[in-house]
Amino acid sequence: MTSLSIAQIEACQAAMKVGLQGLARKPPQTPVEWADENFYLSSESSYQEGRWETLPFQVAMLNAMGNDEIRTVNVLKSARVGYSKLLIAAAGYMVEHKRRNILFLVPSDASSDGFMKSQIETMIRDVPVVRELAPWYGIKNHRDSTLDAKRFSHGKQLFCRGGAAAKNYRELSVDTVIYDELAAFDYDVEKEGSPTFLGDKRVEGSSFPKSIRGSTPKIKGPVDEGGCQIEAAANESPHLFRFHIPCPHCGAEQSLKWGGKDCGFGIKWDPGKPQGAWYQCEANACVIQQHEMQDQQAKGRWVCERTSIWTRDGFSFFDADAQDVPTPDSVSFHIWTAYSPFTTWARIATEFLLAKGAANTLKTFTNTTLGETWEEERGTKLEWEHLYARREIWQNLPARAVTLTGFIDTQNDRYEARVWAWAAGEESWLVDRWILYGNPASEELRNQVAQRLHKQYLREDGVQMRVVLWGWDSGGNYTDEVYAESRRHGVLWVIPTKGHSIYGRPIADFPRTKHKAGVYLTMIGTDNAKELIYSRLRMQPEPGKVIPGVMHLPANSDICDEDELRQLTAEVKVPKFERGRRVYRWDSKNRRNEALDCAVGALAMLRVAQQRFGLVLDAPPPPADPVPVATTSSRRSSSSGYLKRR
Repeated sequence: MTSLSIAQIEACQAAMKVGLQGLARKPPQTPVEWADENFYLSSESSYQEGRWETLPFQVAMLNAMGNDEIRTVNVLKSARVGYSKLLIAAAGYMVEHKRRNILFLVPSDASSDGFMKSQIETMIRDVPVVRELAPWYGIKNHRDSTLDAKRFSHGKQLFCRGGAAAKNYRELSVDTVIYDELAAFDYDVEKEGSPTFLGDKRVEGSSFPKSIRGSTPKIKGPVDEGGCQIEAAANESPHLFRFHIPCPHCGAEQSLKWGGKDCGFGIKWDPGKPQGAWYQCEANACVIQQHEMQDQQAKGRWVCERTSIWTRDGFSFFDADAQDVPTPDSVSFHIWTAYSPFTTWARIATEFLLAKGAANTLKTFTNTTLGETWEEERGTKLEWEHLYARREIWQNLPARAVTLTGFIDTQNDRYEARVWAWAAGEESWLVDRWILYGNPASEELRNQVAQRLHKQYLREDGVQMRVVLWGWDSGGNYTDEVYAESRRHGVLWVIPTKGHSIYGRPIADFPRTKHKAGVYLTMIGTDNAKELIYSRLRMQPEPGKVIPGVMHLPANSDICDEDELRQLTAEVKVPKFERGRRVYRWDSKNRRNEALDCAVGALAMLRVAQQRFGLVLDAPPPPADPVPVATTSSRRSSSSGYLKRR
């Protein structure tokens, strides 16, 4: 047997080491562990050059980006929270540690080139473990290093493309797609679809598909009308997490909120002294200094405001009882400047004082400091004079009217009602108005109301129509009386209602079971209803033309006089702060608004008829009186009413 020399053995060992290098795997690391060990803040793209250290509020976000069980991560964020660096750290981790192909999408081709130069190339240069995978670094015109793509020695690639051209989404197969500043993308990329729809197609074949979307928010509203895409993306997830920190004085956990002048918590300062800003605890009004809250961040956790599940690290998730729950497939995070050690609460307060004088600067403050969408004023206030001028003359209801709904508003000295007719496409007509004065609790006044409930209305083809569903406001001082009238006339014909001004609530939420009072108490989402009604009132009727959604108003002062139209247009949307967040709410400014309330209620009854009783407005008008069967009264009947066919 031939013996090997020491030199030969060493050469053999070296060759084996090189040959096995491709099979080597480092011990598993989390994204945070990898970043704290390897990531570096490059001078060209950072305020301070140096080694990276993950901040407490960044831990779960960064880990979620690298957690293979989470497919979609959305981040609504302000400026100065280190989000761009989180993306670059996550990309470095996935390329070097996870060996994944990455696609960065930025709003335009021009921003793509700059992003590759300032963010990606500097990361490759300054992170040694990534630099080892780039033997071409520093070589001009190398085929593996372009402004579109970087190909690494282990065969994985990192692409960077502009998101404005549909061709940039094609012919790529990657594991992770990252959208930087999603709110700045075109909503419909060259008429081929949304950027997230096109981009997420690129990861469908991956064993570990990942879509990371993040942005400073912009304008609130539907995305097809220019609304914010990152907010829309975040709303698609069942989980929206906010970072909760215990108060250093009372221990109450809370997410940091801006608050506002009339709010009992949030960032506060003495008049004229923003430099002394502090935070007022939401639970017990404790005065918290910024350094105290920064010290508490290590004890913080991310809590979902929709489901109450929570996490500290982006890997382990728990329910409200601290029991393990499965890792969610999709998560959204909201983070804003107040958590950041890179600025001060005094600076935030000063920025607000400088911004509040004008809508454009306040919008910038809302987007970039609070990390929230800005809601534009939806046009000018709807003027009653315009509606008065477009009133129409008619004798009887048009033959295309399908059904009638009505609503009774309860006041302390009267009952008011309006009746609306409905046709295909929810075209509508104001049919009747009556106001009955007296004591709402008295039997006499309620009997007068009862007589009005059964009134018939003539359609131009000779058909007599009655109201198929009545809503009756039960939210005031006469709840028991309204419940009694519902039971008296039929619980499926006269329906007690209560308004809820919660944005996003359905226009009508008819219950599956009766209230303990034996009635079907129906909640009305007044915000959504008013939004729809005001948009329809702005539509202009055209003689002889059927326009879906248009609201016809009669030139009849008994039903639709100046006062009626003033009430119908009484409300405007005004900005308010609720639980520390800027929102828009409808406000009557103490003007009378009974006509609007009745229009909202009649629309809600239409929704109940559609959803609970199967009314189809686009069907041909019924040939006879569409009146429901009363459950407790023998005075009404119908052989053809749709409610009878339930």
